[in-house]
Amino acid sequence: MTLTFEEVSYKRDQFRFTANGIFEEGVHLVSGLVGSGKSTLAFIASGLVPPGAGSVHRMGIRKSLLSMQFPEHHTTGITLNDEIRSWGLDPEAILASTRLFTRGEQDVNALSRGELKRLHLGCVLSADADLLILDEPFSALDCREKRVICRRITERGYGTVIICTHEQTWLPPVDCIWEMKEGTLVSCGRVPAAIPRWSLAPRHIRDLLKRGLVPGNISPESVMEVACRTRE
Repeated sequence: MTLTFEEVSYKRDQFRFTANGIFEEGVHLVSGLVGSGKSTLAFIASGLVPPGAGSVHRMGIRKSLLSMQFPEHHTTGITLNDEIRSWGLDPEAILASTRLFTRGEQDVNALSRGELKRLHLGCVLSADADLLILDEPFSALDCREKRVICRRITERGYGTVIICTHEQTWLPPVDCIWEMKEGTLVSCGRVPAAIPRWSLAPRHIRDLLKRGLVPGNISPESVMEVACRTRE
């Protein structure tokens, strides 16, 4: 199961996007500053935006799904139950997993941005898709909910997940790290060897690297484990 960008380029006004690389099965982090091209990568990977040049190849991918940053862009139902059923999912199970419980008949538009994001991601992460592309999945969520989403991503255990985000703290264990640098996709490689090559690594990871310590992964648990072990 692979998603391949072959000499892909895209132009919009003054913005230029280029990408070469293969996303294999596993969890991939695409980090980058605001405006660096993460969302463009997500749209092209999903097929929502065609590349201006080059090609995108999907091998063994039966179904792909894009989660955009703002959950209201996905909303089609009137009530929470309607919205969940529009994904072909069981309302009772999704309401329980998102802790919205008895609110199934409530108007979707009455939810806060964070609650709507929880509902949306609950549906996305329960959907039957081989390729999940998550554009800023942690936006509008508090720390508790970010941890829940990280756990849910890890528990999927199959397919390819591409996480495009500038989140610095609450990240799940990943298999590969990529960076968007001024519109160009750059591969850092597989974890943990990729971590020292990650120029956009958050400060707490950079501090460990300066001490010669490389965590096994980028999740808070992995970082804490190596940090605490050295203090024993």
